[in-house]
This record gives sequence, C-alpha cells and structure tokens, in this order.
Amino acid sequence: MSNVNLLYEKIMTLPQSLQNILEPRMNKEKIKQITITLVIMYVCSAIFSYTQAIQMTNVSNKFAKQLRSRISIKINKLPLKYFDRHQTGDILSRVTNDVDTIAQSMNQSLGTLVTSLTLFFGSIIMMFVTNYIMALTAIGASLIGFFGMSLILKKSQKYFVARQVELGKLNGHIEEVYSGLNVVKVYNGKKKANEEFDKLNQKVCESNQKSQFLSGLMQPLMGFIGNFGYVAVCIVGALLTMNGKISFGVIVAFIVYVRLFTNPLSQIAQALTALQTTAAASERVFEFVDEEEMDNQKYITKRLDKRSVKGKIEFENVVFQYDNNDKPTIHNFTATANPGQKIAIVGPTGAGKTTMVNLLMKFYNINSGDIKIDGVSTKDLSRENIHDLFTMVLQDTWLFEGTIKENIIYNMKDVSDERIEEVCKDVGLHHFIKTLPKGYDSLLSENDSVSAGQRQLLTIARAMIEESPFLILDEATSNVDTRTEELVQEAMDKLTEGKTSFIIAHRLSTIKNADLILVMKDGNIIEQGNHEQLIAKKGAYAELYNSQFEL
Repeated sequence: MSNVNLLYEKIMTLPQSLQNILEPRMNKEKIKQITITLVIMYVCSAIFSYTQAIQMTNVSNKFAKQLRSRISIKINKLPLKYFDRHQTGDILSRVTNDVDTIAQSMNQSLGTLVTSLTLFFGSIIMMFVTNYIMALTAIGASLIGFFGMSLILKKSQKYFVARQVELGKLNGHIEEVYSGLNVVKVYNGKKKANEEFDKLNQKVCESNQKSQFLSGLMQPLMGFIGNFGYVAVCIVGALLTMNGKISFGVIVAFIVYVRLFTNPLSQIAQALTALQTTAAASERVFEFVDEEEMDNQKYITKRLDKRSVKGKIEFENVVFQYDNNDKPTIHNFTATANPGQKIAIVGPTGAGKTTMVNLLMKFYNINSGDIKIDGVSTKDLSRENIHDLFTMVLQDTWLFEGTIKENIIYNMKDVSDERIEEVCKDVGLHHFIKTLPKGYDSLLSENDSVSAGQRQLLTIARAMIEESPFLILDEATSNVDTRTEELVQEAMDKLTEGKTSFIIAHRLSTIKNADLILVMKDGNIIEQGNHEQLIAKKGAYAELYNSQFEL
C-alpha cells in the first residue's frame, strides 16, 4: 500500500499480538544513553576549547616576552657597526611590530591548526574504516587542493617577507622624520618627506595586496575541492551501490566525512596564511638575534681598579678602518698621555678625532697596533672595566624620562643631594632648576621645553658626579653660550684636576690651557705641543686658531 496512513489504519484492525510485532518502537534507553554521551562530549569539547584558548594565550605571550628579553640582551651585545648599517626605525620595527605579529599569529593560528589536523586525520581513519575505495576516492580528489595550496604558499611567501621588510623601512622613515621634524619644517621639506612616505607606503601596500591576494585564493580553492569531493564520492558510491558492494547509508556517511575532511583543509589554509606572516616576521627577528656579537670577554681576567689607576695612556701605531670604507680612518697613530695631563685633540672635520675616542673606549676593535692603560693593553681588559674607568660628555645630549635628580645621578649610587646641588651650581644649572615647579624632583622628558644648552649642562653635571680617573669631552660646550661656557670651563678645570683628560673641540679658545694639543689630519698626528708652541710654529694649528677670528 502506498498510503502510509491507510497502512497504519490497517495495522490497528489486526489482533494485538500482531500489532506488537508490526508497530514501530523506539529504544528509549538507547536514546537516553546516546543523549548523555553527546552532552558529555559537548561539555568536554567546550572545556578543552576554553583550556586551549587560555594555554595558547599564555604560550604566545610568554614566547613574545622571551623574544623581547633576548632582543634586549642582544642589543647590548651588538657592535656599533651594526647600528651604523641599520636604521633605528627598522630595529624598533623588529622589536615591536614583528614580535607582536608572531605573538598574535601564534595565539590565533596554532590552536586552529592543531584542531584542524586532528579532525583531518580522524576523518581519514573513519573513511578507511568504513570503505577504503570511497576513502581513496575522497583523498584523491583532495590531492588537487594540496598541490594548489603548495603552489600558492610557495608563490606568496616572498611577498609576506617583502611586506615586513618594507614595513620596517617605512617605520625607519617615520622615526627619522619625526626625530628631525624641526629640520623638516625649517627647510620646507614636508613635500619631500610626504613623497618619500607615499613611496614607501605604496610598496607596503603592494606587497600586502599581492600576499593577501595569493593567500586569499586558498579559501575558494578549498571550497571547490570540497564540492569536487562530494561529486566524486557520489559517483563512485553510486557505482558501488549498483554492484551491491555498499549500502546507500555508506554514501550518506561519506558525504559527512568529506565535509569533515575538507573543512579542516580550509581552516588549515587560513592558519597557513597567518603563519606565512609569522614566518616573515620571525625571519627578521631571528636574523637580528643571530647577528654577529662583539667578541666574548669572559676569558679576560685582568682588571684595573679605578681607585688605584695612575692615568697613563699610550697609543702605539694604531690603525683602524671602518667596514664600509676603502681606506683606513686612522693611520699609525702614536701618542702618549701622562697621568693628570689635559690632552686636546683638534683638527678638521673627518680627521678621526671621535674615532680615536671610540677606539679608546673599545666601542670598535682596532685593526693593528695597541692602546695601553697604565701599561696594560685594552685587548686584555673587558669593555665594562674600560667604561668604568672613563667619564664621557658627548656633543649629543640625552635626557631620560625621570626627574632632574635621576638624570644627573644616572646609574650611580649613594650620591647626596648636597653633592648634586654643588655640582649644579658649578655648571650654572642651579638657578634654572630652582625655577622649576618641583626643583630637582621635577620630571623631564623629551617633550619638555629644555634648551639644548641646558641639556648639555645636565650631561656635564652628570659627568662631574662620577669619580673616574679618565675624562673624555667631545665638544662638551658646543651648545652653550659664551658666558655659560666660562662657568663650565671653570667647572671643567675642577673636574679635570688629577684626571687624564681628552678634549675634542672645534672652538679652540676652550683648549688654550691644555697640557698637550694633538693636531690630527687624515687619521694621523701632524703637530703636537701646547698652545704657545703650536702658535709659534705657524703651522696647521696656528691656521685653525687664527681662522676663528677672520671675518
């Protein structure tokens, strides 16, 4: 009978014994068991998903924290030549943007990748358990997707790398322009700066478009493969059913399996897209972490105590050449600084004055020759020990986020307030500090309206607080006015008492009382003596000195 209602009416007219046999029955106990099992599975799934999210957040953030710590340690181990070759903005981009990219991708993609792979392999196992012919059909149809995915990944990876590189260049340009914003405005360089920004921004945009376009092809490709898998399973399943090898239910089961098989492929494709960005960012971060470090100094056991150092420094045929230069910057430099002497180094721009100081501080390693402190070669002393022996005042001034007092006693302990006030009076800073709302406890930052001269005086005060046997002044009074310079000069005379001092100056009036003046040109000493002797020679020093008073 084709009518179901008529069928049931007919059954109702039969005897009860036959009705019990023919009536459809539900196994309520089995249904209850299945329901409880499903509820338990779904609750466990929710708990596992929550645990996975928490764990991945912790893992990714801890990994990012470790990376930042490694980078922080690495920065202090890199030689100055690395920073000569790389923009500050690019380095900052590696530390901030690239590390954050790695952490976010790990948090969002790794969990999805693990879940998808588990479901993927689980589906394969169930398909082979059900019917191996249908399983091979479904997998064979999906292999096309794997092949296409590998081609896209290979093609798009270079654009992900290019995007991170170009983003680093863009950040470098932004940092450079913002640091020199006053110069950009004074020279009306906004148009040029904007053009350069647009050029770099366009490169980032193009790299991003190409990488996202290629990686975006994965999702529709996986959708096509899923639908292709349905068709293949239905055709092969129909042939097997016609031959009586499988039932119709197997085809229905395989349609579900194919969905469970292809959905993870789509999620894997999305995760791999994110991981490509991670790979590009990781390449830049680990390239930085793997950079060549300064030579290891753990084996150095010699140490000079700054309290017992006499103060003699000898330069013996020092030769030094920068990596990017064709010729040496310093040629066979030989000189001797006796204890307590005030040594002035003068000469035209590019003569090698600052380079000599950098070599003395072991910021760079000399190519040949030797530098000795109290007869001990700097090669046999650690950088930390050498830096502990010297106090430096550079023409580039740096103030840190903090109070005036914290800036003056930077990294020094047990400095009394009386000593700080005494030094500030010596350099002419005390009156300025007292005009601030909180005096020595006033907060300073890069945005505060502190003049370049006042910044320089703060760094000079910082140097005067530290008790070291050697002093290096690199254009230390270049940003102060003539009257303040007289005050600072008096303070410097007190500061240099009993110390071996090296003074680099273009304003030669500040070094007239130096015990020894070294005149440098092309990386070597061409004249040496005190002010009166060099003026009497009427040579290079006399020419430099007299040129200051020419109209």
